[in-house]
Amino acid sequence: MLDSFLREAAPWWDAFYADRTRDIPFFVDAPDENLRSYCETGMIRPSRVLELGCGPGRNAIYLAQQGCHMDAVDLSREAIDWAIERAHAAAVHINFQCANLFDANIEPQHYDFIYDSGCFHHIAPHRRMDFVELIRNALKTGSYFGLTCFAHGEGYGAEISDWEVYRQKSLKGGLAYTEKKLRQIFADFEVVEFRRMNKIMQPAASFGESFLWTVLFRLK
Repeated sequence: MLDSFLREAAPWWDAFYADRTRDIPFFVDAPDENLRSYCETGMIRPSRVLELGCGPGRNAIYLAQQGCHMDAVDLSREAIDWAIERAHAAAVHINFQCANLFDANIEPQHYDFIYDSGCFHHIAPHRRMDFVELIRNALKTGSYFGLTCFAHGEGYGAEISDWEVYRQKSLKGGLAYTEKKLRQIFADFEVVEFRRMNKIMQPAASFGESFLWTVLFRLK
């Protein structure tokens, strides 16, 4: 009932990705700066990786180039088609899946690392615990979950209560989170690193916007 109360997301995202020339920060073909840091410092090594909400594929492609066995899921057919084109151009293999992440084919206890760059802040409040359970079930014990999402107080992302989401029937383009709230939601995970993303001026080899949190969790 609550799922149907909010708008169907797939058509909106297909329209969002249809015009690839739009000045959208994460349309750049460069990985998140925190993700590059995880790989370059050895926190994340070549392994089995799942990306949730992969969009046009920039992070999945980077991870595949580092030797990771990549699965990537996105709701939008337009985004997946773009990601497939980019992966072909980069000569890397990625198993892309166009699906709602709660309906996706995700193997249990299969992944060494799961990455989410901008997906979680589009998850409705009543689905948050389903999201956490999905991550917990898909990861091997002791493995890692990386997250970027809107930071509260930066003017990006909706700073509204969960009640207002349903009163207004909208996530308002994505919800902003405080550090305290994220730590509460992901209380079953150990925090390895919790910081703001570094701002990276484009064009560059990495993507970064300071209005985003970057968090690396480890499954206890």
